[in-house]
Amino acid sequence: MQDEVLVVGGGVAGCAASIALARKGQSVTLIERELTPRHKVCGEFLSGEALEDLHALGIDVASLGAVPLNHVRLAASRHAAEAPLPFPAASLTRKALDTALIAAAVAAGVRVELGRSVQSLCRTANALWQATLADGSTYEAPTAFLSTGKHDLRGHSRPKDPDQWVAFKMYYRLSAAQTADLADASELTLYAGGYGGIQPVEDGIANFCCVVQRRYFARAGLRWEGLLAKMQQDCPHLAMRLDGAMPMLDKPITITHIPYGYLRRDTEDGLYCIGDQAAVIPSFTGDGISIALHTARRGAAAYLAGEPAPVFQPKLRSAMLPQMHLAEIAANGLNNPVARAVLPFCLRVWPGAMRVTARLTRVTQPAAIAPQAVAG
Repeated sequence: MQDEVLVVGGGVAGCAASIALARKGQSVTLIERELTPRHKVCGEFLSGEALEDLHALGIDVASLGAVPLNHVRLAASRHAAEAPLPFPAASLTRKALDTALIAAAVAAGVRVELGRSVQSLCRTANALWQATLADGSTYEAPTAFLSTGKHDLRGHSRPKDPDQWVAFKMYYRLSAAQTADLADASELTLYAGGYGGIQPVEDGIANFCCVVQRRYFARAGLRWEGLLAKMQQDCPHLAMRLDGAMPMLDKPITITHIPYGYLRRDTEDGLYCIGDQAAVIPSFTGDGISIALHTARRGAAAYLAGEPAPVFQPKLRSAMLPQMHLAEIAANGLNNPVARAVLPFCLRVWPGAMRVTARLTRVTQPAAIAPQAVAG
């Protein structure tokens, strides 16, 4: 089966690129290994840039139950400090967002193949991209976009994670008092070996997502229960937040070997790489979804303008390099014990520090957001 464009991976980046291309008259096939959208290890923070891109795609996050966020809170040990976010923001589960994006792709005329696992993606003798699926069927197209998120496709792997980061995610129903105290804030918690984030999402629950180094996980006994106990010991503020909380999943969602700081240099094979296949920013920035949408928009625009992937990819890297470097420096600071001790104090003295950091680690400056995109 042949189309003009083949998109492998139906997450945020893959759907966004597919929609943009189909709306410009391209014949697009999108292949996603999952049969239905599911919860993923993700902070689920929608920054100003993400809200703008989603609005342009026709996604009304407010109608999906997105929770408006107005503050950011930093907690280390027993200390916490708060500052207003410098842009509109919201919180929405990936399951809800991915469901809406898949529906938008179908409405745009994309041929969406769900529950189909791509085993290989390679060039044929006649210069077409050929995706071979687990059942032996194939799809071909002159152009291909790789958007498989944090999961690598055989033959197109990224460098291994040297620090061996492990990420966990759990939804909680917080106590009434803690729900009220968390309010409209995205909260960053710090401990000696990683960091976590907790924020409200739709249906009155909270998303707790944490990233720790494997050695920290090992000291906790390589079990979720031990890790949770150790994080609460290191950060009593987190213990307070989770006091009386009810877990909403049978077990946490987990992912390993996250190559934070990865930024693709080029694509000698001619693939347009977007989302986490283009760049993996440290999770604390809350910019993962924004980067997925940003790279998808730029990739689709480059293809439509006739810019080949080997030209597009280095240009994308150059544009994102300053923000990625700043995010890496900030991430290293969060793992410094002295920084963890003084950061909440600094934020209380100068709340604008968080605003400056947030702006510097954004991929692009936030533009005006349509009111209906974030209204709660």
